[in-house]
Amino acid sequence: MHYKSLILIVLISRSLTVLAGEGDLPPDLNPPAVLNPQPAPPGEDGVVFQALALVDVDYKRGGRVPVTGLDCSGLVRYVYHQARGLDLPNTALELSRVGTKVGREGLKPGDLVFYQTLRKAFSHVGIYLGDNRFIHAPSTGGAVRIDDMTAAYWAKRFNGARRILGE
Repeated sequence: MHYKSLILIVLISRSLTVLAGEGDLPPDLNPPAVLNPQPAPPGEDGVVFQALALVDVDYKRGGRVPVTGLDCSGLVRYVYHQARGLDLPNTALELSRVGTKVGREGLKPGDLVFYQTLRKAFSHVGIYLGDNRFIHAPSTGGAVRIDDMTAAYWAKRFNGARRILGE
């Protein structure tokens, strides 16, 4: 499914959740029920679907769950746990050592993309969506968003990509 269609589905689902009065629920043990009331499809589509459901979730340094906020590695870890049941490492650097290396030309939706944003390699991570777009939790004061990998800022900081295998 094309990522623009997925974005539309997620936004409609989130709007209906808020209109139904479920958007202000207190944190519980299963926050995805609030953010994404429908089951995710399997494989890469499931990863993309889970990630898109988190657009606009607040950034929080060290954040690991959507109800309190996510940082870049927390977003990746949370999405892969929800979509594939995988427990991934806690930092972008550790994530850069998981899975299989992928060239930029071979990227597929669901692959991890890495950037050098803090004067050190693999200091930022996001999830590739297709069409040179990726989703990530950028920085303090921001929220989970979609950016273009070909934008000057991201293009010059690209460090590589990894494909996470396994279900």
